[in-house]
Amino acid sequence: MAVFNLTPSDPSTFILMGIPGLEAAHIWISIPFSTFYIIGLLGNFTVLFVVGKEQTLHKPMYLLLCMLALTDISMSTSVVPKALCIFWFNLKGITVGGCLTQTFFLHTVYTMHSAVLVAMAFDRYVAICNPLRYTTILTTAQIAKLGLVGLIRAVLFILPMPLLLSRLPFCANRIIPHTHCDHMAVAKMSCGDITVNRMYGLVIVFLVIGLDLTLIVLSYGLIIRAVLRISSKKTHQKALNTCTAHISVVLISYVSVLFTTLTHRFGQDIAPHVHIILADLYVLVPTMLNPIIYGVKIKELREKVGKYTCRMYSPGSH
Repeated sequence: MAVFNLTPSDPSTFILMGIPGLEAAHIWISIPFSTFYIIGLLGNFTVLFVVGKEQTLHKPMYLLLCMLALTDISMSTSVVPKALCIFWFNLKGITVGGCLTQTFFLHTVYTMHSAVLVAMAFDRYVAICNPLRYTTILTTAQIAKLGLVGLIRAVLFILPMPLLLSRLPFCANRIIPHTHCDHMAVAKMSCGDITVNRMYGLVIVFLVIGLDLTLIVLSYGLIIRAVLRISSKKTHQKALNTCTAHISVVLISYVSVLFTTLTHRFGQDIAPHVHIILADLYVLVPTMLNPIIYGVKIKELREKVGKYTCRMYSPGSH
């Protein structure tokens, strides 16, 4: 294998160390990493394929599910391939431009992911609280507009992050003790004042997660109120069943990112390798579990996936 020829003082390059303190276990750590990543890709691409092929699934809920799958694929792909290069080949170098691009892309995709979860909560609210107007309120065009607004919001909120990082002096220290260019991990390597970076990072956390979670909780508050007014227990159950998949995904997504963000800023007593593993898991675990949760919970999707799986493995299939 070629010798890794990079000096920490190379001004055009950062060095991603992977998981400091666990270098000897990098190969073993790569096994669950790559497994989770492959399962996530297979699950999300299956959702995209089945919804794309099935005309009966061209409904708002499934179009939003496709948006969620795209953000999941993008989020894990922005982190895992580089992490595996570090674990397998010791390829730790990343250009400053590449690092800032990764920071921008990762945080933009997560912000978009959060916006899709809000749109999905609104979809469930309209479906349960205003079913007669569901098809007129949530048309395909409206879903596309919601997606575009979510993307514009994500870009506008996250664009200052790499710009703020680019103005920081890094002196002799070019080593980032992480598997990817997380905003605060890069900022902490600077020999300058990072107060603005810290403050902006927290503002984004509260603006994105705080606002989005509030809207999701509000939607479900209105859904529960509407469901409690229904006298039929069977209708109660059916209405709530349509929401359990979304609630599970919301909990997995927000709990993991909140825990990671807050421990990164305030958990000084937590070992660095724990921070890094948690940061990687918040990218990997939701990506892997989201398609599984929706596949298990939504009967219509489950049946269509089963149909295509049977076709694939039937002797007469081509």
